[in-house]
Amino acid sequence: MIVPVLLFCVGLVCLIKGGDWFVDGATGIARRFHLPELLIGATVVSIGTTLPEVMVSTTSALGGHGEIAYGNAIGSIICNTALIAALTIAVRPGKVDPKSLRTPVIFFFLAALFYAGIAYTTGYFSRAAGLILLALFVVYMVMTVRQMTAKPAAAAPEEPAAETEPLSRELILLVVGAVLIAIGANLLVDNGTLIAQALGVPESVIALTFVALGTSLPELVTAITSLVKGHSALSLGNIIGANLFNLVLVSGVSVALAPFSIPQTAQIAGHNASLVMDIPVMFAVMLLLTVPALLRGKLSRIQGIVLLAIYAVFCAIQFSI
Repeated sequence: MIVPVLLFCVGLVCLIKGGDWFVDGATGIARRFHLPELLIGATVVSIGTTLPEVMVSTTSALGGHGEIAYGNAIGSIICNTALIAALTIAVRPGKVDPKSLRTPVIFFFLAALFYAGIAYTTGYFSRAAGLILLALFVVYMVMTVRQMTAKPAAAAPEEPAAETEPLSRELILLVVGAVLIAIGANLLVDNGTLIAQALGVPESVIALTFVALGTSLPELVTAITSLVKGHSALSLGNIIGANLFNLVLVSGVSVALAPFSIPQTAQIAGHNASLVMDIPVMFAVMLLLTVPALLRGKLSRIQGIVLLAIYAVFCAIQFSI
């Protein structure tokens, strides 16, 4: 019992320090090239914080547990939006740049409609579907990089202090921070599960808490660190980018390597729980997060509170199934 507790603490330290370095590296790069923090959050930062989902889903799919890969993608999107983004907005609502937000939002809903179309028709995610999702990921990255490079350097004022730090240092902070976040998340999930089992916590509760929330810990740490450092736009971009990557990268890799069908075990009123609750909730929380931001260019505290309420109800129903 002592070893899991110590490793759990080590994982927590890795997450905190990794999040600190990761945000410093990302914001340093954004300042250096005069790029919107939201764009950096929706690309570089999101790829780094999505690493645990990639590892968990790919391993699960290859091991014949496609339902875990499927549930991890949708569950992480709901958790990222209705818990992590909601907490960020509830604590510190602020303005956002609709132009920077538009591309990741459009790609997310394109991927989500494609994903839902398969779930509601055939219910089987073939290797071709995985390749299409990966193709969407490539197109998104190409378009976003072009958007970044097309932005004139004069758009932001010069910051001589930021230029004194070499680019290599910022890149090292970004990479080392991402690695520490991934290691920390794995240590927390694995040893947290062992601690819970030693304390007699049911396995169903462990699966719905440590595993589901564990793969979203990097997003949570990045969101908290970004808030503390005053970079709320980076946090929002990270959440939306991570949600997109959960569909096109995490699911794309999993399905391309090992095709699977949607799970049929959980039922609500005789219907597949994923079709009547999980997917509709995924769309609902993302619409609630993004539509006001796109239309008004700002987020409100009431959005965060409503999203948290939805997440609480969603979890309560999950426990009752």
